[in-house]
This record gives sequence, structure tokens and C-alpha cells, in this order.
Amino acid sequence: MSQANDTAQAPAKPREVMVKLQSLVNNDPHSWEDAWKAKITPWDLGEGQPPLRDILTSGEIEFPRSGRALVPGCGRGYDAACIASSLGHDTLAIDIAATAVQEGKDYLASLPPLPAGKVSYLQGDFFNFQVSDEERFDLIYDFTFFVAIPPTRRNEWGRQMRTLIKPGGYLITLIYPIDPHTPTGPPYFVRPDHYLKPLGEGWAKVVDRIPENSLQSHVGREHLVVWRRL
Repeated sequence: MSQANDTAQAPAKPREVMVKLQSLVNNDPHSWEDAWKAKITPWDLGEGQPPLRDILTSGEIEFPRSGRALVPGCGRGYDAACIASSLGHDTLAIDIAATAVQEGKDYLASLPPLPAGKVSYLQGDFFNFQVSDEERFDLIYDFTFFVAIPPTRRNEWGRQMRTLIKPGGYLITLIYPIDPHTPTGPPYFVRPDHYLKPLGEGWAKVVDRIPENSLQSHVGREHLVVWRRL
């Protein structure tokens, strides 16, 4: 490509990036690797989410100060590092895309040593992930994972959450993007009450609100719900 063409090429607009993403990811979990290789990752803003940091550190919920946490669809794992450093949890960040996992490991290596807890990465499919009863998690965090899977798999998502979280453990759902209905995805159309049926009974909702502190591009487009496994 000539220098003139390079100069004339404008950055892709957010909508254009989303259309490219949707053309790559067609209900095939393994196609997320294509998105990472093509650097079409509009969800990755280079930092963790303020609503997660706030709920972990505010003292509003008495999270255990040690334990095990899981972040499915982790990407580079910004929020996994936040959980480990805030709570001292050993945090497993899992993603189906090998490139995401490698970039996550590179990101973690670029950080100063975490003050508490540790983060490990695993390439794998959340829906096939299994642990023993003794290995179940004290905390699972879902951000842009529920909305990225086809809606037909949401009940399967709920069954897996019930399997992986120990009684008394927490599920933090940062629900984003709350946008007008669209038949295409990902991300797929979502509202907070869409989580109720997949999760089923056996949960207590302990937080349900619009975050006071969001990234600028997320203001008015996200909702925080924290569930405790009964």
C-alpha cells in the first residue's frame, strides 16, 4: 500500500468495528481467535472496569479476603488482576482465544508484582470447564461474556454458573452494553432481567443498580448486579 493511501486511511468508527466483529464471529466460539488476530477487539479499552473495583473495595459486601475467583471470557485480564489485588483471591482468567491468553500473560508480566493473590491464564471453553466440589469458586465475574454468547446458550451459561460457584459464593455481573434492541450480535441484546431465567432459583440478589462510576463510553449503558449463591 502506498504512503498516500496510508495517510488517507481514517480510523475505523465504532460502528464499523462492530460490523467487522459480527462478520467474524458467527456463533462459532473458536472464531473469537480470528477477531483477536485481526485486532478487532472493541471491548478492550486497555483498562479494568471502575464498577468492579468499587464494589470490591467499598466494603458494601464482605467478600472473603482470600479464595478462588474465575473470569470467563477474560481477554487480557485487566479485571482478573483487579480481583486478585483487591481481594487476595487466586484468580483464573479463561478465554477460548489463544491470542487473548497470550496477550493476557504479556499484560500481567508488564505489571508490578500484585500485592495479594495471583492470576493464572487458561485457554479453554467455559462451557466445558470442570472442577471438583472442593475446587469451586468463591467469586465469578462476568463482563461482556453473557452478551457475547448466542442467546440460545444462556440457560447453559446459568447451569455452569450454578455448578462452578460454591454455596455462599458470589457472581458479579456487569451488564453491558444496554443498548436498543438489535437482532444481530455479538454483543447480543441484553437487559438485567435476562439473567433471571438462566440462573434459576438458589440465588439472592445483593446489589442491583446503575454504577455511579463508569468509563466515559459506558455511562448510561451498564448495570451492576451481584448475586450470592444460596
